[in-house]
Amino acid sequence: MATLRVLDIVGGTSVDGPGLRTSIYLAGCGHNCPGCHNPQSWDFDGGTEMTVDEIMEIVREQDFNVTLSGGDPMYQPEGVAELAAAINKDGYTLWCYTGFTYEQLSAMPRYRELLPLIDVLVDGPFIEAERDMKLHFRGSSNQRLIDMRLSLSSGEMVLWSGN
Repeated sequence: MATLRVLDIVGGTSVDGPGLRTSIYLAGCGHNCPGCHNPQSWDFDGGTEMTVDEIMEIVREQDFNVTLSGGDPMYQPEGVAELAAAINKDGYTLWCYTGFTYEQLSAMPRYRELLPLIDVLVDGPFIEAERDMKLHFRGSSNQRLIDMRLSLSSGEMVLWSGN
């Protein structure tokens, strides 16, 4: 059973994807983006260690689709893959925010098991000069909302259509 460093779990939020969602904020980020709205999440030793089962109890209790954020969930790929598989098994959709790009993640073997379990990947670092408050579900215009299932099945990156 994998464990993850969890900063917070917030149920019923509407800012991290469509509809009401359970957002799980994971500890640790090495991107250190200037202007980050959550720099306290950078500490890899922050938060509380929780098992996938403990997290899933909360997800099931709240009964919303799920978003992983942080920090950057991709710094905990093995635990996130186990959590994502449990989220998928229970029928919830999964969004994941990362400062890595789709291209970077696709090129790294350690993410091969995880990427197919994500419905929408919000990729790329936050760039303060490209900050745009009018964008839905992301902070800067370089970040993309990627439909992972369509991207992986087609072999090329497909942006989420909003449906």
